[in-house]
Amino acid sequence: MSAFVVATVSIKDDQKFSEYANAAGPTIAAKGGSVLKRGKFNGALAGASDHSSVAVIEFPNGEAITDWYNSDAYQAIIPLRDEACDMTLVTYNAPPA
Repeated sequence: MSAFVVATVSIKDDQKFSEYANAAGPTIAAKGGSVLKRGKFNGALAGASDHSSVAVIEFPNGEAITDWYNSDAYQAIIPLRDEACDMTLVTYNAPPA
């Protein structure tokens, strides 16, 4: 069963965020993940939001998400992520087909 990470982001430094995104891509791919969609905030239909962009990342399963997040490669770029943006990462399991 596939699983997803939804990343909501408020960018603090565009250049550092670009560096982070370029570094994060290979760490995601190494665990079988792929970025499905990216988007910039357009507006809230209900509730409030304080982020500027979002990404949806698919992995083969929840274990792959945990392996990705805890990998040495991803852990090494967390300080850059924290300088570049405020990010919330939330995980979801996809329902069976």
